[in-house]
Amino acid sequence: MINFSIKFQSGVPIYEQIIYAVKKAIVSEQLRPGDTFPSVRELSKDLRINPNTAQKVIAHLVREKLLIIKPGIGSVVSELKEATDLQRKEILDTEIEKLVVEAKRLLINKKEVIDAVKSHWNLDNEE
Repeated sequence: MINFSIKFQSGVPIYEQIIYAVKKAIVSEQLRPGDTFPSVRELSKDLRINPNTAQKVIAHLVREKLLIIKPGIGSVVSELKEATDLQRKEILDTEIEKLVVEAKRLLINKKEVIDAVKSHWNLDNEE
């Protein structure tokens, strides 16, 4: 059984949507360090996706060190480690670039983007 939610959207590869949903679940603490993660078989059955796609998702999450494989247990959510300042900046720069490119493609102005970011940031009730 999966303990995170996902709404599939057309036009975005399914594996990318699942990876995003898992990252969101980790950040929001729906998935906590040490929680078991569904096996390839469980993930493909629960989400009704091809087992190859489920394997691709798990392999990606392991590469990103969000999951670790424990013999006899399977995949588990790993402890979040602090990234270095440089790593955080590189990751953030990449994500911001994607956001800006997509906003410009959709003809969304800078103020609307900033307002949307503030709105999403405040969903966590953080400043």
